Amino acid sequence: MSEKALVMSTAKRIVLSSDHAAIELRQAIARHIEAKGFTVQDIGPTTPESTHYPKHGEAAARAVASGEADLGVILCGTGQGIMMAANKVKGIRCGVCSDTFSAKMIRAHNNANMLSIGARVVGEGLALEIVDAFLGAEFEGGRHGTRVDMITEIEG
Repeated sequence: MSEKALVMSTAKRIVLSSDHAAIELRQAIARHIEAKGFTVQDIGPTTPESTHYPKHGEAAARAVASGEADLGVILCGTGQGIMMAANKVKGIRCGVCSDTFSAKMIRAHNNANMLSIGARVVGEGLALEIVDAFLGAEFEGGRHGTRVDMITEIEG
């Protein structure tokens, strides 16, 4: 990822949330992106008691959809359940990624505004690289804009 891409994104406000399975990884991501100059709003739980990922996915998605945050990063054990909950909020395009290429492409081609990661799927080092790829990418528009518009039309 180029330095230019990271510089272009440093003004972004990022909301983070997770369920109980991903607290430590979420906190590591928060520290990592704060150190890069992002403003972080961490709304996830802080205690290990079992909690429900849908409420955490929805809360982060509502922050992005309302404009309170520019982008969101959410986590649960697999990343799948919390992503499904987030995608129910109108205006949200969230993808689960376990590699850096997909994380870059969901921003560049799909204009994703949220990223989901499975804390039981990827380790901390890879998770930080995935987040960097996501936050460092910019939407390319063009033919991809037409396709994103088609996705938006499905929401009704």
